[in-house]
Amino acid sequence: MDDVVEVRSGVPPLVLVSGPEPVLADRALEQVTQDVRLADPQVEVVHLHAAGYEEGALTLEASPSLFGEAKLVIVHDLDEAPDALQTDLLAYLADPPSEVTLVVTHKSGNRGKKVLDGLKKARARVIEAPAMKSDRDKSEFVANEFRRGRRRITPDAVAALVQAVGSDTRELASACQQLLDDTTGTVDEDVVLRYHGGKVEATGFQVADAAVTGDAPEALRLLRHALAVGVDPVPIVAVLALKLRQLAKVGAAGSGRSADLARDLGMAPWQVDRARRDLRGWTGDALGRSIQAVAQADHDVKGNGRDPVYALERAVLTLAKEHAGTAPGR
Repeated sequence: MDDVVEVRSGVPPLVLVSGPEPVLADRALEQVTQDVRLADPQVEVVHLHAAGYEEGALTLEASPSLFGEAKLVIVHDLDEAPDALQTDLLAYLADPPSEVTLVVTHKSGNRGKKVLDGLKKARARVIEAPAMKSDRDKSEFVANEFRRGRRRITPDAVAALVQAVGSDTRELASACQQLLDDTTGTVDEDVVLRYHGGKVEATGFQVADAAVTGDAPEALRLLRHALAVGVDPVPIVAVLALKLRQLAKVGAAGSGRSADLARDLGMAPWQVDRARRDLRGWTGDALGRSIQAVAQADHDVKGNGRDPVYALERAVLTLAKEHAGTAPGR
């Protein structure tokens, strides 16, 4: 098969959804299904999964129906496909039936490579679903969610939402939808904290924010709350280290547009802006001592100290006191 011809509502007969991000992959499948149904509301939708696949199932499901209705066949998880499914897919690509749209999902890896090559050779439409690992990726996702909903969200609100629920993209998408459904007007940081403030406190990010701005009482209060609700000390130390690395990187980068620095440093623009604000009151020597203190805390909370909580409190107090030169002996 040399070419793919788009035959129904802009959807070609072959589509590949490539990437590990489940939220993006699910949305791609929803959009393709919706587009095919716009052209033919009676289209039959069939789902085949790599797990438990039986030889010949694809051939059976893609065969013409008695009344000639269009079919949409979605094959999930090519990256987990047994040999039988890969063989059936290669046979399908060699002689694709008419009136069938085939969608294949593949998260990552080399399994199913021959099928992937066959899909690309046949000029299948490729829809990317890349992993959202960094805060920058998640910030862009949140901003896009609100653009799709034709609503405005401030950069500080984006940051707060990512800090609150950003570890799980499905939860992040759900949180965005909740704010879109339950609020009106511009979503700012106060709105996010009203809905997700408890989660923000429990993540440790606000602990770090309070510590690097010199607010020792608030940093300790937030830390003790996070520990009380079950947050492990190890990720809190990791957040403190991340915060200090961001301050050091932005401080060393000098002046320039936030967007340009964000691209160069692998950060989100709001993170650059926040780091610039937080750098007021810090010196290079103070950052160096604080980084050493957090490294020691990391060593202690991972089993090398007698009291992980004490080690973490000591690190938080060191950061707060180093801000604006208030550490002992300064």
